Amino acid sequence: MDTKTLCLGALSLGDASGYEIKKMFEEGTFSHFYDAGYGSIYPALNRLLTEGLVTCTEVEQENRPLKKVYSMTGTGMAKLKADLSEEPSRDKTRSESIVMMFFSHLIGSAHREEILQSYIDYYRKGVDCIENIDPTGQPFGRQFVRGLGLAVYKAAAKYLEENKDLLLSDEEERDIGDAA
Repeated sequence: MDTKTLCLGALSLGDASGYEIKKMFEEGTFSHFYDAGYGSIYPALNRLLTEGLVTCTEVEQENRPLKKVYSMTGTGMAKLKADLSEEPSRDKTRSESIVMMFFSHLIGSAHREEILQSYIDYYRKGVDCIENIDPTGQPFGRQFVRGLGLAVYKAAAKYLEENKDLLLSDEEERDIGDAA
């Protein structure tokens, strides 16, 4: 899915600045299942504006530059619906932590423990974040994704916590079949 579609999705929730959209991907609505940065959000918003899929209003701020607030047009909503009706690409996981755990036999035990604890903390923080999203009155799709996110993050944290000895042990050979 391209960033233009992601921005349209964000704007379907309400008018927003580029900064506010970025925050949705960093710590808000989309943070547990998609990543987008300023380097892709602002060019996407400019293309959406050029294509007439969004409008932009400049809002004055005290002692700050003008704030650009984007709104989705009716054509933008039609484009979002068309994009969402396409077949999704296969999900891909990109994780430096998992790469480091894969090669953990090449890493010192203290660093392994730091990596593992950081990953556990990441999933626990995700659980807390998702649990703080009130599903009351939300469309069924958002309630479903909230539940899926909770299930995935809780399961990952539980696995990491219950099987950390597999990663932290310095034994050369282990029977990891019992860990699953």
